[in-house]
Amino acid sequence: MDVSTYSAAARVSTATDMNSFTSARQFAAWLGLTPRQTGTGGKTRQLGISKRGDPYERTMLMHGARAIITRSTQTSWVQRLLQRRPFSVVVAALANKLARTAWAIQVKGKAFDQVRWNPVDVAAA
Repeated sequence: MDVSTYSAAARVSTATDMNSFTSARQFAAWLGLTPRQTGTGGKTRQLGISKRGDPYERTMLMHGARAIITRSTQTSWVQRLLQRRPFSVVVAALANKLARTAWAIQVKGKAFDQVRWNPVDVAAA
């Protein structure tokens, strides 16, 4: 079995009712893939990912994102992000995007749409 199969099995076993999340961001936050925030005196700082939620599913998404970045053709979104941010931050951002896409596919019941995933790359092709 490959990473996508393990990731899908983990997603189904941990979050069986995807409709309980009101948004894709809420699902990503539940997995611990959104930035942790702290602040005092009206000033908010964003830190690393919160790492809350199921560690196995988060790990599967992070490994999948790392494999996409290192072993496949990088999209323009990933290339632009790599120019501005460290590698680990880009991996976390892509894992967040993968989680949000998985939520949307499962809740809306529609097939994956490459144009909505990365409209710049598809328009250029």
